Amino acid sequence: MGEAAPDFEMVDQYNKPHKLADYKGKWVVLYFYPRDDTPGCTTEACNFRDDILKIRKLNAEVLGVSVDNTESHTKFAEKHGLPFPLLSDGDAKVAKSYDALWSLGPIKVAKRHSFIIDPAGKLAKIYRDVKPEDHSDEIIRDLETFQQ
Repeated sequence: MGEAAPDFEMVDQYNKPHKLADYKGKWVVLYFYPRDDTPGCTTEACNFRDDILKIRKLNAEVLGVSVDNTESHTKFAEKHGLPFPLLSDGDAKVAKSYDALWSLGPIKVAKRHSFIIDPAGKLAKIYRDVKPEDHSDEIIRDLETFQQ
């Protein structure tokens, strides 16, 4: 931990660009997920939605990332009332840079990995074994620990 988080620039479900530098001075929860509107991904996203006020009180923002396109992200976000950006990594370059890419020939899917990035843009924690039903609570506990 402590190395610089890989930089990124992606658009969200409203085609608004986001880059890591936009979040300097804040904690970032960057979570990768396989597919919009699938059971595990929906559970994880809705738990982040339900906990968003607790997370923001900890000076943190949640950013979801998958290789799905912006139209898919828009439908997913609107269907579940998600109050945070879902970033489209259509070429899978960002997932690859975070070692969060699974590919089988032409099929590319983001692995369910998450990263806490500190306010200086450094990796504070990496989660490679994410359980969608508990992950938001785990993130909150770790953010609280980092800020003590």
